[in-house]
Amino acid sequence: MDSDHINRWLTLGANLGVLVGIILLVIELNQNRDLMRAQTRNDLSVGIITLLTQTANNSTLSDIMNRGDAGEELTATEYRQYLFNNLAFYRYYENVHYQYRQGLYDEGEFTRQKKAWKNYAAGAKTAVKIWCERRSHFSPEFAAEFNALLTNNQC
Repeated sequence: MDSDHINRWLTLGANLGVLVGIILLVIELNQNRDLMRAQTRNDLSVGIITLLTQTANNSTLSDIMNRGDAGEELTATEYRQYLFNNLAFYRYYENVHYQYRQGLYDEGEFTRQKKAWKNYAAGAKTAVKIWCERRSHFSPEFAAEFNALLTNNQC
């Protein structure tokens, strides 16, 4: 065997090694993407569970939320609690929207989220009022998405 023949085999081996390395890198990137999606889904679940549990475990806050959603009169302190609780939910919704735009949240799950947002907005007069007053504090993409869910020109 001459050195040219050996160099061709070595080059072929090196190229095959690079190809295998690229294939393994693609596999690893796919696994990382799947892991990131799972972590995102988990973080979003923990976020909403925390928000819902706060209200469920606090009868005073639950009463404030019920009265505020019904459009009843709230004291200044109660309104502040209602305001911050709703802003926390809107930030959660914005995060879901952002994760969806980044491809880390599934279409089916996002569609269900939007349905829940629309149902809440349809029955929570004061929450919609807060949204209308504060929507400029949110990303334009999310604000447009949420505004599209409102009915009868609620703002």
